[in-house]
Order: sequence, then C-alpha cells, then structure tokens
Amino acid sequence: MRKPIISEWYKSSFSDAGKECIEVRHDPAVTLVRDTKDRGRGPILSFPAEAWTAFLASDVWRR
Repeated sequence: MRKPIISEWYKSSFSDAGKECIEVRHDPAVTLVRDTKDRGRGPILSFPAEAWTAFLASDVWRR
C-alpha cells in the first residue's frame, strides 16, 4: 500500500456502517488515527511512519 505524502482524514476501507469506524490521516513523519464518531473531540493516536508501515506489512490487521 502506498500512502500519500499528506492527506485529509479518510475512513478505513475495513470500516462498516456499524459505528465502529476509524479515520486515518497520513503526514510526512506520522500516521494519525481517530474514531470517526469523535471527529475532533476525542483522542488521536499518532504512529511514526516506520511503525505504521511495519503494522501494515504484518499479519496482525488481517485477522
């Protein structure tokens, strides 16, 4: 998966209509993750670019 240099928030393609969705935003050094229903009000997780790339390459998310 190629990630854009800088992006807007977008909903994960694995999200469904069950209100358990996340949004992701890629910036040059980090990937940010937030709960869709908390837009701008809840916590935002920040992952270094290398950690996010390793996560996507792992089998953890494919369960």
